[in-house]
Amino acid sequence: MKLKNGLEIPEFGMGAWKLGDNSENEKDEIDSIKSGLDMGIKLIDTAEMYGDGASERLIGKAIKGYNRKDLYIVSKVCPFNAGKNQIFKSLENSLARLETNYLDLYLIHWKGNVPLAETVECMEKLVQMEKIKSWGVSNFDVDDMKELLRIPNGENCVVNQLMYHLGSRGIEYELKPLLDKHNIKIMAYCPLAHGGETRKRLIENEIVKKIARKYNATELQILIAFLLNKDVIVIPGSKNIKHIEENYKARNINITSTDMEILQNEFPAPNHK
Repeated sequence: MKLKNGLEIPEFGMGAWKLGDNSENEKDEIDSIKSGLDMGIKLIDTAEMYGDGASERLIGKAIKGYNRKDLYIVSKVCPFNAGKNQIFKSLENSLARLETNYLDLYLIHWKGNVPLAETVECMEKLVQMEKIKSWGVSNFDVDDMKELLRIPNGENCVVNQLMYHLGSRGIEYELKPLLDKHNIKIMAYCPLAHGGETRKRLIENEIVKKIARKYNATELQILIAFLLNKDVIVIPGSKNIKHIEENYKARNINITSTDMEILQNEFPAPNHK
């Protein structure tokens, strides 16, 4: 997909939340990332908060030997580090753990107490310093985005990373239209829903099952394809190589507009905030 600044971003990536939390799983987790990269997945999403840097360290080990230009690395700064006194150090620490000299995309993890104008100024400086290619936000709701877009250079935000899946379409009421209007891409975390009852409700739904059979796909692949068909970037997380491969194959599923409408009617978006 093309971002508003003219740069491109892969539509599919690997989420790395919880990766690196247990050192005993390090080899298997590195192998899973490498397998994803070997399949052709380029985007890896992480954050300084994940495992207090452990996720970034693991990714740094996993991407050794790969051409950095072929990868798209995303990380996030904690809001309490998003001011001029900390953000430059935070980024350097992330780069050191990832063993790279730049990020393709740097996000504010959620809105905190640091003035957004200060953070935007810092993000713009990091772009000028060629430490990051693009910047964006995460977990920003409508009021947060409106505040951001009023700030000088706030329009340079290219992505808002949000929880979004077939069973949780709340952003479609007001937030997604605002982002679409300003050509800010949505990156969906938890595109397969959180585990447990929420995911179970989706994959055991008869409509989802019927559409999955029609496209010779799994129910989980339909959940991913649903978002991809909405021009949304997806970053499902998995440590299972077979699941990563299944998830990635979902990008080849082109759901018809009729079937998209059927899915949306079965799991409607809210009609109020």
